[in-house]
Amino acid sequence: MLRWLLLSLIVVVFDLATKLWVEASFEFREQLPVIEGFFNLTLVYNKGAAFSFLADAGGWQRWFFIVLSIVISIGLLVWLKRLQPHERVVAVGVSLVLGGAIGNLIDRVLYGQVIDFLLFYYDRWSWPAFNVADSAIFLGVVFLLYDAFFGKQPETHS
Repeated sequence: MLRWLLLSLIVVVFDLATKLWVEASFEFREQLPVIEGFFNLTLVYNKGAAFSFLADAGGWQRWFFIVLSIVISIGLLVWLKRLQPHERVVAVGVSLVLGGAIGNLIDRVLYGQVIDFLLFYYDRWSWPAFNVADSAIFLGVVFLLYDAFFGKQPETHS
């Protein structure tokens, strides 16, 4: 289990380091084109959840998302502890989601909002800005879905 917790820790450290760098390097909403017409670095804050869900809820959502993140993280730790050694794909997925959840939890506890800075767009269409923690959560879910649909199923005996 320690190697999987190390993966979660790497996600948390990388997430926090990139957020600190962006906050030190950018003004709010300042953008730096990385791939012209497609990808910018920027600095924005999100008081809500994915896609700014509940961002304008009046403040209670901070505590709701903090409690939710703690409960989910505890559940992920229990899940990780119960995994069998051969369940590597699931372990990677759970570890990535756990690291991402903790990264965003730290933002909510310290700042009351999540720091986002990766902005993909095309013409007038823009994906909501996100961060390394969000990316780890997404990638972790991809691993979990892959295992659910394509992982080796246990043999059943008739």
